[in-house]
Amino acid sequence: MFIRRLPKFSYHTPGSVSEALELLSAYGSDAKLLAGGTDLLLAMKKRATVPMHLINLKTIPGLCGITADAGGLTIGSLTTIAEIERSDLIRETYSPLWDAACVMASPQIRTLATVGGNLVSAVPSADMAPPLMVLSAQVHITGLSGERTCPVESFFAGPSACTLGPAEILTRITIPAPKGKGVYLKLMRRGALDLALVGVAAYVSLDAKKVCNDVKIALGAVAPTPIRAAAAEGVIRSKVLTEGLAVEAGKVAGTECRPITDIRATQSYRGSMVEVLTKRALLQTLDRLNKGGIQ
Repeated sequence: MFIRRLPKFSYHTPGSVSEALELLSAYGSDAKLLAGGTDLLLAMKKRATVPMHLINLKTIPGLCGITADAGGLTIGSLTTIAEIERSDLIRETYSPLWDAACVMASPQIRTLATVGGNLVSAVPSADMAPPLMVLSAQVHITGLSGERTCPVESFFAGPSACTLGPAEILTRITIPAPKGKGVYLKLMRRGALDLALVGVAAYVSLDAKKVCNDVKIALGAVAPTPIRAAAAEGVIRSKVLTEGLAVEAGKVAGTECRPITDIRATQSYRGSMVEVLTKRALLQTLDRLNKGGIQ
C-alpha cells in the first residue's frame, strides 16, 4: 500500500559534522540522515522506514562541491548528480563518472540526488559505484573517534548494506588523477528513469607502445554488490587492446558475475549482456584514448 503523507518526525539542522554525529549517536536507530531524500522520503511515505528523527546534512558547510588539484578530485558527499553532469572537468578527465551521471534517473531527480546518497544506498544497481571503482576512488568517513578512508570497491557489504557504522557519516570522495580514459555503459528497459539491468564501467591506461598497463572493469546490477571483474582485467593487462581481446574479456566477465532473475530481467539475459557491454565499454574506452577524450 502506498501512503502519500509522511509520518511525523522531529527535524534537526546541525551546523557541523560533529553536531550531526552527536545527534546520530544520541538517537541511534530512531534517526536517519537526510541528504537528497530521493530514496528516504519515498521509503517513509511507503512506511518502509519510519524514523522518529531526521538529521538534515545539507545545512552543514563543506559537504557539497567539486574541487581539483594536481593530485586528483575531491567530491563532497552531498554534491548532486546534476553538479557531476554539469562539470566540464569530470566530463573530460573522469568521464566514466560523467557517463553515469547523464543516465541516472531524470533531470529532476539528479538535481536532488547526491553522490554520497547513491553510494550509501548500496543497491547493486547504484550508478555511481562502478565508475568510482574503476577510477580507484576512496570514500572518507567521519565518526566520533575520527576519520577513516575506504576504497569504494570495499565499501559495499551486501544488497542495501555498506560498511558505514551506525554513528558515521560519509563526508567526501577522492579520486586520484587518472592517466587513462574510461567509459560507463548502462543497459535499461527504458531510455531514462530506470534502474540498470546491467552496468559496466571500464578504465584503461596505455604505455608508449599502446600496451595496457592499467585495466579496471566494474560491474553493477549483476551481483549482490557492485563488483570488479578481475579475471577479465587480466585478459587485457600488459597487452595491446584489440577487438578480439575485448570479446574475450567480455566472455570472462560474464563468468564472474552472479546475476539474478527478477521482474526486470532473467539471469541468463543479464549474464549475456555483461559480455556485450564489457566488450563495448573496452572498445569505447580505446576510442576515447585514441581521440584524447569524449568527442
